[in-house]
Amino acid sequence: MEKRKKRIFDIIQIGKKDDFISRAFDIFIVAVILINIGVLFMETFEELQQYTAVFKTIEAVTVAIFCIEYGLRIWTAEYLYPDRGKKGAVLGFLISFDGIVDLFTILPFFFLSGFVAFRMLRVVRIFHLFRINAYYDSFHVITSVLYEKRNQIISSVFIILVLMLASSLCMYSAEHEVQPEVFNNAFSGMWWSISTILTVGYGDIYPVTVLGRVMAILISFLGVGAVAIPTGIISAGFVEQYTRIQNRGRGGGNVRGTVSVTVEEGGPFAGQAVQTIEERYGIDVIAFVRNGAVVLPSDGNVVRAEDILLYQKSEPEGKRRG
Repeated sequence: MEKRKKRIFDIIQIGKKDDFISRAFDIFIVAVILINIGVLFMETFEELQQYTAVFKTIEAVTVAIFCIEYGLRIWTAEYLYPDRGKKGAVLGFLISFDGIVDLFTILPFFFLSGFVAFRMLRVVRIFHLFRINAYYDSFHVITSVLYEKRNQIISSVFIILVLMLASSLCMYSAEHEVQPEVFNNAFSGMWWSISTILTVGYGDIYPVTVLGRVMAILISFLGVGAVAIPTGIISAGFVEQYTRIQNRGRGGGNVRGTVSVTVEEGGPFAGQAVQTIEERYGIDVIAFVRNGAVVLPSDGNVVRAEDILLYQKSEPEGKRRG
């Protein structure tokens, strides 16, 4: 039973190149996701209303597949989080990004005639597309940059929000008496401040007083600078990440202080989260290679057998064999 359960876990995870069944399952799930989202789009065309019954049938079949996959992922969660115990592993999956997306993909189908919020949650299905490229460098670089620069990004977004609130209050003070129907309260100027700071304005709301126009000019200049801050932070993060990848590509496992090991089934690294490995063995995981793709690790990544692990030791010691 345990062997069968472990085999199912291997199949429903991103497949290895030499595992035909697992790779076939990946292709099948990707096809189901694309069909499900395609039906979601086609249902919005009035010209295709005659095929509504067909669309509903296809949607029901694809959602049933998602339900089965969701149940299997909960059942095998202990292999995804081996250090948390059975209940902790299930909870870890349920509150993970994949778990939440899977749940919100399924839930709206059973409440389509209920609350509007449940019907709107159907849009969450689009996030299923992230799973197509979730474990490869092109997608992982983006998530790694956003995670590493999260504090700077949050700070820059906070600056933008403060600027929006301040500009809304300023425009209300300057324009309320002249345009009471447009700037009838402080919050009514929020649309103007958002469109001005984040774009060049839409022209539907604009100041008519001299003071209001002067402030609008200053706020527009400040908005350009404020929006450029998170853009610069993210761009710099991309440059840093790709520079690391290129340096690893040129130096390989011979970079000074860097150890390269192949993770073995049943070894100390296999099935462990990156954060657990770093804390337990006192090392800094730089990256690992999976199916020929370089993966930049985050704390929640789980290292698997046959991955090539690149790490730096905090203290000199012999090369470990995972």
